Amino acid sequence: MLLDHPSDGPTAIRTQFGAIFVSLELSRSTWLITSLSPGNGEKMSRHSVSASDTAELMKLFSELKRKAMARTGQTYPIITIQEAGLEGFWLHRVMRQEGIESHVVDPASIATSRRRRRAKTDRLDGEALLRALLAYKRGEPRVCAMVAAPSPEEEDRRRLSRERRTLIAERIEHVNRIKGLLFAQGISDYVPLRQNRRIRLAALRTGDGRELPAHLKAQISRELDRLELLLTQIKAVEAEQDALLAAAAKFESGTTEPVAMLSALKAMGPNFAIILWSEAFYRQFSNRRQIAAYAGLAATPWRSGGIEREQGVSKAGNPRLRTTMIQLAWLWVRHQPKSALTLWFKANSQRGSKRMIVALARKLLVALWKYVTHGVVIEGAVMKSAA
Repeated sequence: MLLDHPSDGPTAIRTQFGAIFVSLELSRSTWLITSLSPGNGEKMSRHSVSASDTAELMKLFSELKRKAMARTGQTYPIITIQEAGLEGFWLHRVMRQEGIESHVVDPASIATSRRRRRAKTDRLDGEALLRALLAYKRGEPRVCAMVAAPSPEEEDRRRLSRERRTLIAERIEHVNRIKGLLFAQGISDYVPLRQNRRIRLAALRTGDGRELPAHLKAQISRELDRLELLLTQIKAVEAEQDALLAAAAKFESGTTEPVAMLSALKAMGPNFAIILWSEAFYRQFSNRRQIAAYAGLAATPWRSGGIEREQGVSKAGNPRLRTTMIQLAWLWVRHQPKSALTLWFKANSQRGSKRMIVALARKLLVALWKYVTHGVVIEGAVMKSAA
């Protein structure tokens, strides 16, 4: 989209724009639109529209195309870029429906000034986005990382595992709060998750032999109300997950559906299979480095001159996937003791189990990716049907 410019001017940008490039700096109240159009002296123009006003945005795009047509006598397509954030992907889908080439970029991948006090405004951010888009369209390698937007179905499917994780975190908070309130009264053997929690609460005595104070008992009773609601919601979410797995299991033997292939592995429970399917294996990766980087499990070396040291994993990817893989790595060692990955881990675990389990999580993720995409069975792995 960018060609050499014939101008010999010393300050001219030596490019000829084959499109109207637009960056969108989104906020809750106002969208700042920064554009670079052909025939405008390579100057950036700025406009603003009310947040979520797509009709006004499309009207602005039409005006940009009309002005470019008046200056050059040609029509140009519009190419947009926006940061991945709270807006999600709905605006990106609106652009695609209107026939506009749209890109969503990982904001952490855009190079910024390393000065201790750098200026940051929406205007400067809009210009930085536009420069990143121009470099990306020129084909410059590694200038930024564009996000692969999931389809509405894929985005909706992963809500199950994410909601379950949120509900379980809330359940832990309520259980710990109840235990803390009772521990202050000398009671340490109460388990809020048991079925007889209400009966046990009525029979509790403090460490000095008193009945529970009335207000404390009422507070704990209300905590149990919320806890029971959470337990009901967790069961409902897990039932939806089971239905999703059952639907995937209806495929014939030899299916390439990732969730069905993952569920066949020993040590792989339904929740792990759902998370890996919805968080990672719904999209395409070109090589093992991409999948490791997406999970934030890629190494980050520091090498400058004679200095060489490792900073650990990047932790720059999907945090849900990274946490799941580390948990799965521990289960893999327990339930797949004869696999090549487990033998490798045991042979190197003297270096430190915490460090090596992260390395095993990375290797396991790559092995699972090869398994679901190319059918390469993990060496020594045991399937549930053969267990």
